[in-house]
Amino acid sequence: MTPSLLYLLDTSLRTRMPLLSLKRLLLCCCLCMINLPGMAAEMPGPDEVLIASSLIASTEAPSSGSTTTLAIYMEPQGEWHGYWKQPGDVGLPAKFTWHLPDGITVGEPAYPLPQTLLIEGLMNHVYEHPYALLVDLTLDDNLPDGTPLPIRVDMQYLACRYDACVPERASLDTTLHVGDGHQLPDVAARFASWRQALPRPLAAPTSFDVEGNLLRLRVPLPASVSIQNPHLFSATKGAIDNAAPQRVERRGDELIIETSVGDQVPDAFQATLKLSDSLGLDIDAKRVGPASALDSTSDNSLSIILLALAGAIVGGLLLNLMPCVFPILSLKAMSLARSGISPAIARRDALAYTSGVVLVCVLLGAVLLVLRAAGTQVGWAFQLQNAAVILTLMLLTTAIAFNLAGLFELAALDAGTKLTNQSGAGGAFWTGALAAFIATPCSGPFMAAALGAALVLPTAAAMLVFAGLGLGIALPFLMLGLIPALQRRLPKPGPWMGTLRRLLAVPMFLTALALLWVLSHQVPVNALVASLGCAMLLSLGLWLTGLRQQRQRRNAWLPAALALILALGLGWSQVPGQTAPTLDVQRRAFDEQQLAQLRADKVPVFLYFTADWCITCKVNEQLAINREATAQAFAAAGVEMMRGDWTNGDPAITSFLERHGRSGVPLYLWYGAGEAEPRLLPQILGPGSLLELVQQ
Repeated sequence: MTPSLLYLLDTSLRTRMPLLSLKRLLLCCCLCMINLPGMAAEMPGPDEVLIASSLIASTEAPSSGSTTTLAIYMEPQGEWHGYWKQPGDVGLPAKFTWHLPDGITVGEPAYPLPQTLLIEGLMNHVYEHPYALLVDLTLDDNLPDGTPLPIRVDMQYLACRYDACVPERASLDTTLHVGDGHQLPDVAARFASWRQALPRPLAAPTSFDVEGNLLRLRVPLPASVSIQNPHLFSATKGAIDNAAPQRVERRGDELIIETSVGDQVPDAFQATLKLSDSLGLDIDAKRVGPASALDSTSDNSLSIILLALAGAIVGGLLLNLMPCVFPILSLKAMSLARSGISPAIARRDALAYTSGVVLVCVLLGAVLLVLRAAGTQVGWAFQLQNAAVILTLMLLTTAIAFNLAGLFELAALDAGTKLTNQSGAGGAFWTGALAAFIATPCSGPFMAAALGAALVLPTAAAMLVFAGLGLGIALPFLMLGLIPALQRRLPKPGPWMGTLRRLLAVPMFLTALALLWVLSHQVPVNALVASLGCAMLLSLGLWLTGLRQQRQRRNAWLPAALALILALGLGWSQVPGQTAPTLDVQRRAFDEQQLAQLRADKVPVFLYFTADWCITCKVNEQLAINREATAQAFAAAGVEMMRGDWTNGDPAITSFLERHGRSGVPLYLWYGAGEAEPRLLPQILGPGSLLELVQQ
């Protein structure tokens, strides 16, 4: 057995490595012994350095009372690698012994985002490329300028490759002198790149629960944050099985990670979550009971599902009063008012209409859940964020409005001329599907809470809520079709039906106008004019079709079909999926020199720091910062807004946060005109929090 393996085995026994890890280590020993001749031929010499190391200071002249940074720069040679602070199944973390002068304290080293290395079923957390460990060095106040600060660190670390491990030692030293804190530009750039590689602390609470051998971690993360090959590195040894598969799922603004528990199930553990090769988050996870999970089968979860279902049904029922649905419902009710319709046909068409409505709602809900699982931040009526969909809906409602006005005839929406035929069920189905699709621009009471709950419920429960919405929309016509007593209460057919039909064109025209208004906020003026031209072109085609229908011409629908194809082709080419812009208050990018100048000029400043992966930041921006009322109030009071983006790290922002006692975002500061010190605002902002600042 090689000396390195004896070192590992001895260290494992002295540190009381868990039995499972010890078995794995013995397995490695056996494998290495089988390959011992080849290993002996390729082992490094006694004087060969496998991981070169050096000690670099961010400044050679740190100022008294300040905190400066040291970098322990490690350079693995060839196929050798170093280890993260929690090395995984095999390996040892580095040990540091500091020798410091009086008046100097040193913090724990900060590790960059590690890599995974799986060998023979053993998961290692390693660095195969050069990396830097950053250490904060704090100087006491009142140290005289020019005071020498000799610093030395003795290190013990392990250098490994796929077939061998070698313990190494190094003693690194440097001498600093108390000064003005000046940094050389090239050194500052190196430290900036090293800080960029560090994980960001996640301030939002993270929880996990354990069911049997399964650990389920919930990380609050905005759905807009993209992830690539995520992986959870546990900094607490034994919390998870490092080599076990990790299943990652997006659920709206939450990331769910499922993996196997380790040798010990803690009440809390620390970890680093890799979101991509360049972005990681440091998290503190606390254990909660499985009953708190939304996807559990507890009574609490069942009540949430039933409440969401009831809200969806009531919300869908109230949608029938909206101008986009009421005309279609009225037409279907008029069809039942005709004489000669048997109860069997009424039931058939009521069920067909309901099927069409429910199917469209379920399909839209399924697409919504798939998009959110893929990381897209969307909600109900997500398709309305696409300008091409808005244009299509505007053309569709325009066509329905002209049909109701009598410009042309459309059997599926007519007052029931073919209801008694065998094709009547098909017409009822497609009318229901159309009603559901047209209903998506509308929103009614109870819908927001119900559909919001659906987005965090398990998939089956969420689909049940979407089906409940469809049932609510279809419920009035379903009851008319199934209950003959209600049919008998309908007014008798007569000339009034034609008059009512013409009147119902008015809300449909208003719906088309509302969609045009929405489109005006999504596309430039030339695209808006082109959209109006598309509506006029379609109207011309429908008018020609109506004339041909009156003369009973063959292929009467040919002009309308050609006009529709041309209108959609022209419209989609002008508005290719442009999305609606969100309100963005005018602001400056964070710059300390600009901030100092604004303060010197006695200009009030609201400064905030955010990150795309910070869900608290995004909620505050929606509720308090990105509001028209905030923009108007700040403009009237002459307030400058400054924004610091810490999504990918920024050494200037990191330093600023630390000076204000923060290690992460959000941070909100208010600099009143002429005030010497900023006012620290709460991390949770309300809709009126910023308005109160300018009113004081």
